[in-house]
Amino acid sequence: MADIVNLRQFRKVKARQEKEKAAEQNRLTFGRSKAEKNLTNALNEKARKALDQSRREEPAPTGEQPSKHD
Repeated sequence: MADIVNLRQFRKVKARQEKEKAAEQNRLTFGRSKAEKNLTNALNEKARKALDQSRREEPAPTGEQPSKHD
């Protein structure tokens, strides 16, 4: 014989479980300490500076630039 289930309570329990699952995912995604955030920012800044330092500059054109008259 099957157990009788109150559907309203079942829906509430299921909703709570889904919210908890979403909360767990958010904790993994966004739950970083300030030190971890600072470390990530420092590493990103270091990588950006290294990339900028290795960038080649375009040589300036030797001819005169045509002037625009309105």
